[in-house]
Amino acid sequence: MDFPIELFRGADTPFYYYDLDLLRRTLDAINTSVPASNFKVHYAMKANANPIILEQINNAGLGIDAVSGGEIKAAVAAGFDPAKIVFAGVGKTDAEILYGLKTGISTFNVESVPELEVISQIAVSLDKTANVAIRVNPNIDAHTHHYITTGLAENKFGINLEQLDSVIERCKELRGVELVGLHFHIGSQITDNTPFAVLCERINSLQNELEAKGVRLKTINVGGGLGIDYDDPDKNPIPDFKSYFEVFSRNLSIRPGQEVHFELGRSVVAQCGSLITKVLYVKKGTAKQFAIVDAGMTDLIRPALYQAYHKIENITSDGLPEKYDVVGPICESSDVFQEDAVLPEVKRGDLLALRSAGAYGEIMASQYNLRRLPGAITK
Repeated sequence: MDFPIELFRGADTPFYYYDLDLLRRTLDAINTSVPASNFKVHYAMKANANPIILEQINNAGLGIDAVSGGEIKAAVAAGFDPAKIVFAGVGKTDAEILYGLKTGISTFNVESVPELEVISQIAVSLDKTANVAIRVNPNIDAHTHHYITTGLAENKFGINLEQLDSVIERCKELRGVELVGLHFHIGSQITDNTPFAVLCERINSLQNELEAKGVRLKTINVGGGLGIDYDDPDKNPIPDFKSYFEVFSRNLSIRPGQEVHFELGRSVVAQCGSLITKVLYVKKGTAKQFAIVDAGMTDLIRPALYQAYHKIENITSDGLPEKYDVVGPICESSDVFQEDAVLPEVKRGDLLALRSAGAYGEIMASQYNLRRLPGAITK
C-alpha cells in the first residue's frame, strides 16, 4: 500500500487511514464473484461502522448483518434498506427487538427458546409477524483462535443440533413468528475452505432430515468467517471471494427458490485500513530496544486480546533494519503490538503503520486511561 505521507503530516496521531479505492475494488470483487442471484451478501457491521465505510458498502448493494439495535440504527441512517438487514446476537434486549420489528428488518437470527418467546410476545403486541432463522451449532471446528470459534457445541452461540427439533416445534406453536430459515456461523479468520465444505455437508443432511418431517426453508444463512492475509497484505489485498463462493455453489444442495445468505465482515474491510501511530521514544534496554508509540491497546486491542499479528511498517524511514518491541503507552503489560519487529531504524517522530486494521480496529477502540478515540483519514 502506498501511504499519502503528506496527507498525514500535521494530523493528530494515532488515527486510522482507509484506502477507499481498495475498499471499492474489494466490493467489486465480491459482486463479480457471486455466482447466482439467490446468493445474498450482508456486511457484518461489527467489523467497522465508520460512516464513510458504510456509505461505500451501501453503494455496492450489500445488506447488513447487525448484532445490536445501535447497528440497525446506524445502518438505516447510512441508507441501507431495512429489508436487507438481519439481526443476530445471543442477548437481544426487548427494546432492540421492538425497534427491529418497527423498522421492518428482514430476519431475526434466533439463538435460544427464551429469545424466540420474547420475539413472539413483542410481535403479537404490535400485530406483526417476525421472520426468524434458528441459529444452529453444527459442531464444526474451524481451527481458528478459540475466542473467535463460534460453531462448536460448547460455545454460547446458537442451538445444538439435538435441540433443533424441539425448537422448531416451539416455533410452530408461537404466534407472531414465522420460521423462514436456519443460520450458521462457525468462526472467523478461516483461511482454508475445508470447514466451509464440511458445513455444506452438515446443512445438506440437516435439510434432508427436516424435509422428511415436512419442514421446508426459504433461506439458509451460512454466516461469514472468510479470513485475510495478515502476513503479506500487499501480496493479497483482496481475498479469494471466487473460491469461497464456489465452495457453496458446488457443495450446498440449494432447493428451488431458496436463498443463501452470507455475512462477510473482516474480508470486506480489514485490508483497506491501517492504524497510523507516531514514535514517541526509542528506549534501549540491556537485551532489547523498544519503540514506544502513541497508539495503544485502546486504539487497536486485537494484539492484546487475541495475540493477533498485524504487520508493522516504518513508513517514514529507509534506515538499516533493527529489532524493536513496538509498545504503547497504556499502563498494562499487555499493551504490546509486536515483539522483535524488524523495522528500518526507528527514530522519534517516525510514523508506523499497523496494517490490516480495517476490521475490529476503530470499532473496538476505548477511552481507557481517559484517552481520546482515534480519528480517521480516508483517501
